[in-house]
Amino acid sequence: MANKKFAIGCLAVVLVGLLIAAVGVTGIYNSLVGLDQKVQAQWGQVENQYQRRADLVPNLVETVKGAAAFEQSTFTAVTEARAKVGQVQINAGQLTPDALAKFQQAQDGLSSALSRLMVVVEKYPELKATENFKELQAQLEGTENRVATERMRFNEAAQAFNTRRNRFPAVIIAGFFGGKFADKPFFKAQAGAETAPKVKF
Repeated sequence: MANKKFAIGCLAVVLVGLLIAAVGVTGIYNSLVGLDQKVQAQWGQVENQYQRRADLVPNLVETVKGAAAFEQSTFTAVTEARAKVGQVQINAGQLTPDALAKFQQAQDGLSSALSRLMVVVEKYPELKATENFKELQAQLEGTENRVATERMRFNEAAQAFNTRRNRFPAVIIAGFFGGKFADKPFFKAQAGAETAPKVKF
């Protein structure tokens, strides 16, 4: 009788231990899912702002073309950069460092082409005075600010996910699910951004 009570007591302790472990694993899994969803939602916001920028480009180019028709190489560069941006698509559930680097490279190419376009505009003060151009420029500047904000928020969401994922015991549980809970990549500053531009008068 005493052995039977001892066996039942041991079984109860084991069952309670397994229940506590199962609740702990479920809690960690659910927190990783929640953080992963936050990263994916924030990625959607990044894409929305980049899409808004890409949608402004044709109107901006057409407006500038009217005043600076002979700057064809600049217009071609902007159009080609915009086309490359459209070719690089990333599924939010499959964010990898390589995929994000390709996406960022395409976006940086468009940023560079738009910068060259704005240099062209500087040669045409009458263009800068038109209401249509002023409005497009203001929208583009606002979009660039929103892009920067959404990239920062994405990096914060990715950091929160990576921190939770790499803490013990979550790192073990995440390992059981393979690529589902892989580390999230970050946006990085453009090459050369650490060097302040030289201003000459």
